[in-house]
Amino acid sequence: MASQPSPRRLRIGVDVGGTNTDGVILDPSLASSSPSKGILAHVKTATTPNPSEGIMTAITSMFTQLEATHAADIRPQDAIASVTIGTTHFVNAVIERDPSRLSRVAVLRLSGPFSKHVPPCVDWPEDMRSLILGYHARVKGGLEVDGSLISDIDESEIVEQCKEIRKCSGIRAVVINGVFSPIDTVHKQEERAAEIVRRELGRQEVDVVCSKDVANLGFLERENAAVLNASILRFARRTIREFRQAVGRLGLKGVPVFITQNDGTILKGEKAAELPIKTFSSGPTNSMRGAAFLVQSQDKDGKKEERGRGEAMMVVDIGGTTTDVGLLLPNGFPRQQAAYSELAGVRMNFSCPDIRSIGLGGGSIVRKGKDGIIIGPDSVGYRINKEALLFGGSTLTTTDCTVLANPDITSIGDASLVKDALTEEETQQFKAMVKSKIERIIDNMKTSPEDLPVILVGGGAVIAPNELQGASKVLKPRWSEVANAIGAAIARVSAVVDTIKSTETKTEKQFLEEIKKDAIEKTIAAGASPESVEVVEVEMLPLQYVENKTRFIVRAAGNFDFTRSDDMSSDDDKKAPSEEEAGVGEDVSEPQTVTDTKPKATSPSEVNVLTYTPNVLNRIWHISETDLTFISTGCYVLGTGGGGSPYASMILLRQLLRSGASVRVVSPADVPDSAAVGCGCGAGSPTVSIEKLQGDEMMQAQTELYKALPSSGQNKATHMIALEIGGGNGLQGMTLGASCNMNIPCVDGDWMGRAYPTKWQTTPVVFNERSPVWSPIAVADGNGNVLVMPKAASDAAVEKIIRAALSQMGSQVGAADPPVTGAEMKRWVVENTVSQAWRLGRAVARARAMNRLDEVAETIVEECGGGQKGAAKVLFKGKIVGVRRTLRMGHVYGECIIEGTDVTDDTTTTTTTTTNDGRRRTGDRLGGQGVGDFTGKRIKIPFKNENIAAIRIPAEDGSNDVGDDENKELEKQEDVLAIVPDLISVIDAQSGEAVGTPEYRYGLLVIVLGIAASDKWTGSQRGIDLGGPKAFGFDHLKYEPLGRFVKPVSVIDEFDRSTE
Repeated sequence: MASQPSPRRLRIGVDVGGTNTDGVILDPSLASSSPSKGILAHVKTATTPNPSEGIMTAITSMFTQLEATHAADIRPQDAIASVTIGTTHFVNAVIERDPSRLSRVAVLRLSGPFSKHVPPCVDWPEDMRSLILGYHARVKGGLEVDGSLISDIDESEIVEQCKEIRKCSGIRAVVINGVFSPIDTVHKQEERAAEIVRRELGRQEVDVVCSKDVANLGFLERENAAVLNASILRFARRTIREFRQAVGRLGLKGVPVFITQNDGTILKGEKAAELPIKTFSSGPTNSMRGAAFLVQSQDKDGKKEERGRGEAMMVVDIGGTTTDVGLLLPNGFPRQQAAYSELAGVRMNFSCPDIRSIGLGGGSIVRKGKDGIIIGPDSVGYRINKEALLFGGSTLTTTDCTVLANPDITSIGDASLVKDALTEEETQQFKAMVKSKIERIIDNMKTSPEDLPVILVGGGAVIAPNELQGASKVLKPRWSEVANAIGAAIARVSAVVDTIKSTETKTEKQFLEEIKKDAIEKTIAAGASPESVEVVEVEMLPLQYVENKTRFIVRAAGNFDFTRSDDMSSDDDKKAPSEEEAGVGEDVSEPQTVTDTKPKATSPSEVNVLTYTPNVLNRIWHISETDLTFISTGCYVLGTGGGGSPYASMILLRQLLRSGASVRVVSPADVPDSAAVGCGCGAGSPTVSIEKLQGDEMMQAQTELYKALPSSGQNKATHMIALEIGGGNGLQGMTLGASCNMNIPCVDGDWMGRAYPTKWQTTPVVFNERSPVWSPIAVADGNGNVLVMPKAASDAAVEKIIRAALSQMGSQVGAADPPVTGAEMKRWVVENTVSQAWRLGRAVARARAMNRLDEVAETIVEECGGGQKGAAKVLFKGKIVGVRRTLRMGHVYGECIIEGTDVTDDTTTTTTTTTNDGRRRTGDRLGGQGVGDFTGKRIKIPFKNENIAAIRIPAEDGSNDVGDDENKELEKQEDVLAIVPDLISVIDAQSGEAVGTPEYRYGLLVIVLGIAASDKWTGSQRGIDLGGPKAFGFDHLKYEPLGRFVKPVSVIDEFDRSTE
């Protein structure tokens, strides 16, 4: 009887990079018991224009190795269980704007009256938008945050839109995007609409993508991701079919082909063909997970060490040009970026690994300057074998210097060629600089002061020292040069559940257990073996201003179940491609250039932010797009962590400007005493605002208010003013006053000078000249429901009643407040806050333009008058190491713990961008002030939607626990660095942008700023009582001014070009 073939157990991992294609054949059963780690073959070969050819070359080479070493017991065609591929092929198609690989897309929004002012792809680069977006329309549909209907879909509407889409040439995909569709488990609006579109347009003619299948909460960002995904679908299908056919031609019939995705897990080939966008950033993740695998269960001195199991590890990948660093969490997956990521200028909200880079690699050029050695950031890159001194070239590189400094290294080039390249003093300086650069970026990525294992991988790892400060151990494992292919081979299966639940009838704990089970079931359905699945990530976010609602995010992961390989293999490669696909599917090679095929961009010419001046004529400031960008950035800084991101409001107002509307801002001093100054704002949950984009509710509220006002007297507003300059409401005065809305100027000021959580925390209430000020009031939900309060007992009553109505009005409304006289406005207003926001935003933009983000905090301080009377100061620099949140009476309370550290990487720290050829490029950024007095210290920031204080806390215990309310010691007055009503703002040290309290997360590098509050708050005890510590429950602390308030400098006064 013939012997039975050995069971399939071997995994092939292939990573197709821009320069090299790496591969491994791995036997998982030997991973922990063999010195070889189960790696039976490995290869590094040049990437080919058609990646399938490179994949075949790599696998064929490994089969040759395998047959040479294991011919007696392994026949590759019978032993291979899976082939897993990581590729940059899909992302490069997007980055290169290649029309031959990208399809035109139509978008149907199920949003009813919402999002009408913000069309699809509105924030895209113009060339990308014109290339991909072919048609868009809004139809009925969408959900509220509680799962109830905004409106049901109307089949006839969708059918009519399909007729319009059919008239448009070249549309090959349709995206369906519904408001709150990710939580739609009952009505299934997107799925129903998708079936109608397929029926009307033909299943073979167009791809239909439901946005909920692509990304989670965040209407615009989810839509962006879905559109990009839809555009690349046909190319992805062709490519993955080529991958499968290449594997089949190697005799691996029936072997499943997987594609690695961004979070370090795998997608079946056919699923990756449906969701190619989830593979865009898989390369760095593969490298990190491969590195961790290589150091697990290593033998040392005859004893087996368990490493990487249940502990975080830092992976340092040193290439030819850059050093990329990522943190692998104890759950085995890389730490992810903050909520939003960007690709090719498109903002999206799916997970990507948090990778930071510095301009240091094996090919970095070393120069001798007047002040000593200078390393990089430029590099000889792949030309190192020709240009480095070791190989007979003329350029001094870090590899040359490393060989010179370490005579034991004899396997790289000709050491005699570098013997006189540096003096002994220069050699020691070089070693110290390399060590310092790597130590700094490692420290910046850590989330606690404890030392972590550091794994060095990549072709340039030879330049790194064997000991690093902050590292419990430094490991340079064998096979590190193919760590990315190993990561692909060992990738796991995962699933994520992101949903919102009402905790009115069940506790958060009960819901969490149910959602965990759901995540586990989804993971098993995706191909994981049931016994290996575990929950690896849990996040619960209570929703402010939404009664009894919590957002749950749960991730589960497990090992692939190879007993189901036959189920996972696909017959897709046997199917005949569609006529359209067949016509262009013969060659999936990446073009060498696509410059001539790109549509011409029609966006406005680039503005030089260093020389830009605003248009102020006859003391009227005419707002431009550049002004709006500055103001929006500054509004979030002045939001002190609250107020919601101004992003959606900025996009809406920018659309009005692009449609021809004019927006005017005037000085408070120029407003007549008899004027009527109106006010409007949005109220509700920031979580709702990112899904249910503004419709006409702001203007509806204004219309209903003026109907309710007495007919006598000056009732119609002649000017508008923002309720609060902080956050998204900082732009509402300008939006309402735009020529296409109320067509009146906006006052350069507001009623808070910041953001506060309640309506009674406003300067008109502080002055208390009449009460109530905020009645009558009208609110509208944009969906036909309006509430008018003609009369109220107090401003506090207005707040309570409107908040109570919010939950029945979709947790988001537009509000209209009654006008005040010009004379009242001048007494109550916090002056020139639009100007202040503009200046803060300009400071951030200029810092970026000059690559001086290390100095952005100090620049902001100067703009706020810090250099004059201590009106602003840098309170702290460090990284977030602890966050706690809880919901009380609609407000999110919590604490953020920050540990002092150096938030700049180095004098050659770089920012990373993506070039048109898909490669990452680093830009030099000069270093700034050191960490100074902040090292080893900690502060906490308590918040109630907005930041309340910055308070020193002991750092001796090293704990990241924010504690609980019952057992917590009261704060001491002497530990207070700043407290309300002064502004405590947190900005991202790497971008200069403000960080809102919902965005606080572990490991984020931040700078804490203190800005003195307006004297409209601090000039009376009533102001301090309403806006100070007592109003937030900190009765044991008293307000002590940060410094002396300096009135913001008016843009109108500085730049006015008055005519005679």
